[in-house]
Amino acid sequence: MALLLLRCGLALVFVFHGYPKFFGKTAVFVSAFERLGLPGSFVYIAGAIEVFGGLMLALGLYTRMAALLLVLDMAAAMWKYNFNEGVYAVQEYELPLVLGLAALSLATTGAGPFSLDHLIYRRNE
Repeated sequence: MALLLLRCGLALVFVFHGYPKFFGKTAVFVSAFERLGLPGSFVYIAGAIEVFGGLMLALGLYTRMAALLLVLDMAAAMWKYNFNEGVYAVQEYELPLVLGLAALSLATTGAGPFSLDHLIYRRNE
């Protein structure tokens, strides 16, 4: 049950942060990414990883792959955006750090018994 709650909580946060990259102020995000030295098209890549990865976590479908992509997304966010103030400014990167570590735990443990992964890949014994 704990893995289900973790997956759903992470899904909510990732979808909440990814959705505006597509349907919100996309131009603002494109401009922000370009100021960081990233191509503006990366907004769509990050948005897709966050929205679809979040939905996959909620369903427990291809959880390990989705979680790994979300870990990489959060690592890139911390590297390009949050570490501007330095490693000791924890308040600048605490959210992507916690999200990335929680996603890493799902990438290593899997979705758990209440998931589509479990229904699809369980072994018949």
